[in-house]
Amino acid sequence: MNCTNCKKSDKANKRSTHRTEEEKKKLTKRLNIIEGQIRGINQMITDDRYCGDVLIQISAVNKSLQTLGNSILENHMKTCVTHDIQNGNLEILEEVMQLIKKLQ
Repeated sequence: MNCTNCKKSDKANKRSTHRTEEEKKKLTKRLNIIEGQIRGINQMITDDRYCGDVLIQISAVNKSLQTLGNSILENHMKTCVTHDIQNGNLEILEEVMQLIKKLQ
């Protein structure tokens, strides 16, 4: 079974993940929303908005990023990690543990 999502690229032996156009569209849409939230926070600072209101928006951005990260991690585990484990690469488990720690 070949993993169609993760592979090594020719550029300095770096790994890459192929995503379908639909996946890219969904991720880009979510990132654009987050970008808009951050621009909103920037405007709030410019407008001297109340600290509590700014902090609430920062919390919303953090939650949005966390949700996006969890979605990407879930896909990674279902595709790339599963493929590596099936091919005997158990070292991938350490990578996943580090990724989970970084997402917390």
